Amino acid sequence: MTVNPNVRYFLINPSGNLSLTTSLKDALAATRDNGYFWADYCEPTAESLAELIPELGIHPLSVEDCLNEDQLPKLDSLPTYSFMIFNIFEQTAVGVKIHELDLILGEKFLVTVSHKDETGQHLLKGMEKSIERESHKAAQGPAFLMHLIVDKVVDYKFNALEAMEEKLDEDEDRILNRTGTFDPASLMDSRRDLLQIRKSLYHEREVISKIIRQDSPFIPDKALIYFRDVYDHLSKYYEMSESTRDLVTSLMEIHLSIISNTIAETSNLTNAIMRRLTLITTIFMPLSLISGIGGMSEFTMFIGQQNWKIGYFVLLLVMVVIAGINYMLLSRMEEKLRSGIHKL
Repeated sequence: MTVNPNVRYFLINPSGNLSLTTSLKDALAATRDNGYFWADYCEPTAESLAELIPELGIHPLSVEDCLNEDQLPKLDSLPTYSFMIFNIFEQTAVGVKIHELDLILGEKFLVTVSHKDETGQHLLKGMEKSIERESHKAAQGPAFLMHLIVDKVVDYKFNALEAMEEKLDEDEDRILNRTGTFDPASLMDSRRDLLQIRKSLYHEREVISKIIRQDSPFIPDKALIYFRDVYDHLSKYYEMSESTRDLVTSLMEIHLSIISNTIAETSNLTNAIMRRLTLITTIFMPLSLISGIGGMSEFTMFIGQQNWKIGYFVLLLVMVVIAGINYMLLSRMEEKLRSGIHKL
């Protein structure tokens, strides 16, 4: 018999100890008297999940939902089992990737359907070790085992949110330090990821709320307190996603404000240069006119050829006086203009 490495069947005895078995039929046979079993599927095919339909009475639509990854978290209660969809957050180099986790809970079984991360590792890898550490809780039934898995998955969500906050802190430093290496597309990517996280957390919180309201008959009353704790964690993470999303909006506004200030500084510098050039031009315009007239050979007609030396000296003196008067008048006008801008 060929063993599928992506499908594992764990037997959980009344003491909470886990042991592997080879097939679903063997797991069913071993749990008829005592204990229950956990069937863990990783990226299953339709053929591998088809065995759940006759053996456990799983509806084909539930199997179809397990194969479709583009679904929101939900809880469906059927006569022989409860079907729940949850999400697993994976922090990647390009942002947060959301994977689907399907859980089918029955009286004596729990079925999980998950996928692999970007490195090809099972998203629930090592989960059995975490369950063995809390075997006393797993011994109480499939609902408690489901809580252990969901609780661990919810704890992973904090890592994704914390990574998002660290990324935004780095973006904030680049924006405020004006290093020139900041790409606004980074904020848009963070905003898109946070929208997906917020939507997932919102629906997951609704799912746990239904469990707390006892919408699933396969979750006993004594297990509800554990799911209330999960609900509190989801509410906290939902608020974190809200505050982080507000931070993205604030950083976008700060970035736009800094760009506007930079443009204003450049415009002010250009205006200052133009004012200086205008000042120089205004001063030299009358001087150019006088020098043009005085530089003509006919100027000696007014002062006589014998007086040209003193005549040109007087001309230069007049030009200096006119330039000084122009400079004083223009400087006073500039000061009045600046004081008027400051008052505004």
